[in-house]
Amino acid sequence: MSEQLKQAEALARLAGAAAMQFYGTAAAEYKAGNSPVTAADRASNDCILAGLAKAFPKDAVLSEESRDSEDRLTAQRVWIVDPLDGTKEFLAQNGEFSVMIGLVERGEPVLGVVYMPATGVLYSAERGAGAWVERNGVRTRLICEPGNGKPLRLVGSRSHHDPLLQRMQEALGISDVKPSGSVGVKCALIAEGERDLYIHPVPYLKEWDTCAPEVLLREAGGAVTDCLGAPLRYNKRDPVQPHGIVACVRGALVRVLSRIQPLYSASLAVTAKSA
Repeated sequence: MSEQLKQAEALARLAGAAAMQFYGTAAAEYKAGNSPVTAADRASNDCILAGLAKAFPKDAVLSEESRDSEDRLTAQRVWIVDPLDGTKEFLAQNGEFSVMIGLVERGEPVLGVVYMPATGVLYSAERGAGAWVERNGVRTRLICEPGNGKPLRLVGSRSHHDPLLQRMQEALGISDVKPSGSVGVKCALIAEGERDLYIHPVPYLKEWDTCAPEVLLREAGGAVTDCLGAPLRYNKRDPVQPHGIVACVRGALVRVLSRIQPLYSASLAVTAKSA
């Protein structure tokens, strides 16, 4: 394990502990777009930013809970942080939330840590070094099945119902759907072989939602694109992922994209016409 991955894992654990001090007592405030934020989000964020500044003082940071700076656009290395992904799940106390720390080098995601503070389960990955899960002190390599031709099992959002996603699900003939919270948790379920596919076809996701989970799933043998089949891009001026995400076992990618792209393109055309 590289030193930078060790540092990211340690920071995720510390940040998770900071967030859990507010578990069951945190009150929600609401940001623009009606997204909740709590003292737990801020405590986790403060912990991660302080740790990154100490360990990697020359690197830039993009975090959901911090003011953005254009200085990161010229940085070669950018840490992309979601200090508490799944705040609604944190407030509901269902355990489906995570601390996510990713690293991008020259716009390419190369490291990801997804830590679930409620259970103590840690997922981590680094480009070329594989993906791993640690439970109760035991670390296991993650290698997801290719999924060629078998019925797909979808992991869906617990809090966002979308009619376009419903049409995509029908086009794929999917009946097995498991709701879950954090994007990191969803991708971890695919990496562990419990699910095969996650689709989010609307432009609500940001780079901090997708960076760490993408590295995790890719290193486990999965595939990640947007809903047009293009790679996700990082360290953009606007951190929105404008065409959502498709995350799946690698053998399902062509099948999934062939069914959902016509629906997604038609939806884009309708949106453009009404704008």
